[in-house]
Amino acid sequence: MDDNAPVLPAESGLLGRIVNQLGIVFAVGFLCSMAALIFEICMRHIFDAPTIWAHETTTFLCAMGFVFAGLFCASRNQHIRVVIIYDMVGPKARRVLNIIISLICALSTGFFSFAAWLMVKKAAFAPTGDIRLETSGSAWNPPFPAIIKIFMLLVMVVLTVQFLILAWNYFRQKPEISASEAPARR
Repeated sequence: MDDNAPVLPAESGLLGRIVNQLGIVFAVGFLCSMAALIFEICMRHIFDAPTIWAHETTTFLCAMGFVFAGLFCASRNQHIRVVIIYDMVGPKARRVLNIIISLICALSTGFFSFAAWLMVKKAAFAPTGDIRLETSGSAWNPPFPAIIKIFMLLVMVVLTVQFLILAWNYFRQKPEISASEAPARR
């Protein structure tokens, strides 16, 4: 194992380990999008036979990877955090901040899950209730917009659960005592 590789925090639990393992799928998706673009460039500029699928496929694969990246970062506890206060406090206060931050993030992603559900209702269902996936409207016309919206909903729900798991595991942790907070021994 690479010494510089980030370690998955134990607080992420089983869900974090599963998300971490799925990361390779989306990394390969980025490589596939690069291959599709190279293929498109060759077809267009060398053979003068452009494709109708390469740009939409590349956009789709990258969008799926970017949506998953938020969940991936959260499971590794590498999400964006304003650290001006966080870095100034000791381990006990940091534990409390971790719980609060995780709960606020869970609440936020819960609201985003609801918003994603509203998008999915329009993108995946006809007014009659039948399943009808929204398409791109291009010459190829794949259902990528609906698939991305459904995927975003799933990721938001899993992200909400991941933040709840983090909050619970931070709550269960025993607070560490730093040397400056420990009582002086005689």
